Amino acid sequence: MMIVLLALATLAFLLSPALTEPFMGYAPGSFPVEQVDPPVQPAGYAFAIWGVIYIWLGVMAAYGVWKRRSSDAWARVAWPLTLSLGPGAAWLWVAGFAPITATVLIFWMLGCALWALLRVPATDRWLLQTPVALYAGWLTAAAHVSLGVVLGGYGVLSATGAAVLCILMALAVALWVQRQRPRAPEYGVAVGWALIGIAVDNADSNLPVMALALAGLLAVVAMALRSIWKGRTHAA
Repeated sequence: MMIVLLALATLAFLLSPALTEPFMGYAPGSFPVEQVDPPVQPAGYAFAIWGVIYIWLGVMAAYGVWKRRSSDAWARVAWPLTLSLGPGAAWLWVAGFAPITATVLIFWMLGCALWALLRVPATDRWLLQTPVALYAGWLTAAAHVSLGVVLGGYGVLSATGAAVLCILMALAVALWVQRQRPRAPEYGVAVGWALIGIAVDNADSNLPVMALALAGLLAVVAMALRSIWKGRTHAA
């Protein structure tokens, strides 16, 4: 039953972009302090990763209904993932008019996605672990980007201060998750992709944020290589 519910939640999530206006960040005028190209936000091309995530989630959901409907291991992942994808289907709509609510919602999505990732079994790596890890990794970045824009937009911090704080927070989460799930390098790939996007977007305008994003990228890559090395050592 849970696998079917996951498939329905995934379908709703995949259809949501077709029912809303294209989203490329919160409207600058949504905040008391206008946010034009906030430094915490990756370059626009980075959002193309959603296409990969959508396709892989769709394949995962279809395979689950077809081949894993009675799998207890998949069911353990399906419950928290459904709690992420189901409400997540409304995120694009909410983000169009309520940035604070959207930020709360995307952190809920992230928490449930990480819960699902920590439950992923060692089997079915490409059909379960990879889509969940990519989704959770990108949400780690996206949730903190959303928070950074809101903090800057409401004048809690300067745009640069909000970017620095939220990049550091995202890195803390990412490094912890990589430590807990060293066999899921796809998670680090998604986080690293976001950090590259932030560095590119700030290359000509905000050198401290660019440098921090690149340093974070190195930390994520180092953690991934360490996990791969330890895995090979144990295998030997």
